[in-house]
Amino acid sequence: MLKKVTLAGLAASVLLFSGCAVNPTRAIVYSNTIAPYHATEATAGEKVGKSDTCTNILGLIATGDCSISNAAKKGGITSISSVDWEGTNILGIYTTGRTIVRGK
Repeated sequence: MLKKVTLAGLAASVLLFSGCAVNPTRAIVYSNTIAPYHATEATAGEKVGKSDTCTNILGLIATGDCSISNAAKKGGITSISSVDWEGTNILGIYTTGRTIVRGK
């Protein structure tokens, strides 16, 4: 009986902590990372655009516009060379993230 309860608790924890985090490089307690997301064949530019911040609370409430188009618009970029993701995760309870675009 104890093994079944432990296994069920472990399975629930994996589902809870892996599904609601915005950050692609997750940690159970805390993470604050920047990770590569996508690159194109476009020549690298000097402009950088950062999107608005998206926020997720308990995987139940999510707000914000962290789209690539939002980041490109904020940086005045028309030709995107790379896209990165910057995010923070605290206990899988509170996560934030935004998109970083580089290009011309």
